[in-house]
Amino acid sequence: MFDFSVVTKWFDALLRHTLGLGDVWSILIECVLVGILILTFYAVIAIILIFMERKVCAYFQCRLGPMRVGPWGIFQVFADVLKMLIKEIFAVDKADKLLYYLAPFFVIIASVCTFSFLPWNNGAEVLDFNVGVFLITAVSSLGIIGIFMAGWGSNNKYSVVSAMRGAVQMISYEMSLGLCLIAAVAMCGTMQMSEIVGQQTGPWNWLIFNTNYIVPLNIPAIIAFLTFLIAGNAEANRGPFDLAEAESELTAGYHTEYSGMGFGFYYLAEYLNLFVISGIASAVFLGGWAPINIGIEAFDNVMNLIPGVVWFLGKTFTVVWLLMWVRWTFPRLRIDQILKLEWKYLMPLSLVNLVLMTIFVAFKLVG
Repeated sequence: MFDFSVVTKWFDALLRHTLGLGDVWSILIECVLVGILILTFYAVIAIILIFMERKVCAYFQCRLGPMRVGPWGIFQVFADVLKMLIKEIFAVDKADKLLYYLAPFFVIIASVCTFSFLPWNNGAEVLDFNVGVFLITAVSSLGIIGIFMAGWGSNNKYSVVSAMRGAVQMISYEMSLGLCLIAAVAMCGTMQMSEIVGQQTGPWNWLIFNTNYIVPLNIPAIIAFLTFLIAGNAEANRGPFDLAEAESELTAGYHTEYSGMGFGFYYLAEYLNLFVISGIASAVFLGGWAPINIGIEAFDNVMNLIPGVVWFLGKTFTVVWLLMWVRWTFPRLRIDQILKLEWKYLMPLSLVNLVLMTIFVAFKLVG
């Protein structure tokens, strides 16, 4: 498996020693380039996800989806982006201007920062701290502030109701998300994302079906993975947990009063949060950039030739497709059903699973 840190170390040496730029200018140039790469990947993946959503939705509804703009409708998303960029950004009367204009930036900054924690390849982690899992949960929670600010600052009763629903839902399901990640941390013994992925390299070594452990099928990891998918879907405000944006009740929810790129930021963040949730699930439970190895040397050698970023994107988009399948299959839940699912079922299950995982680790059955 190729280690991308070889490239980054070569580029750093090029700036510092070959070009003689010194520490300050070298770090500045590296940070700017990394920022440009993050924003580029962010925009490209958003375009792919929007097109994928429309085609998956059309497939489940026995339709074709967008077909007119470009072959198979592949340029429809670009047309929508252009339309959004040139639309007028209007001001709402009697709105709290500071909260109204600041809210979209909270949402997009939280999304971009969480996106930066994803481990793309061996040695290609943008933000790789030893408390990475803790920082992911902390930074991602900033998006809740943006949603509540948008609803309150818009001076719209539908937006306020939507923001309250969204905040309550996201805060509630963060409990299960955090408990599932803690269970994985207890199993791996580290909060660093690169270390968690690194421990899943080798034959049948992914967290959810690690055959090196005594416990059959690694039951606690499987429970944590399934619970993480359900809670992550709710955290991203995706159907059937999209009650905060229920069009039949609240028009467009907390972003009803936004136009142009103000609305575009929320639109981008929703799809990228879906990718982030899927990416974290892929990295923590499915091995991330680690290839599929089954213990047969010839097969494993071929799998190891595939770049890690391809493995990571393949696993992540598989989880994305699964969550889209769920969205277009199940009907929207009521707010009482959403909260009951979390507080009466998912969180108790996550707590019991965490205790179970801790017992297994303490008695050396896993980890």
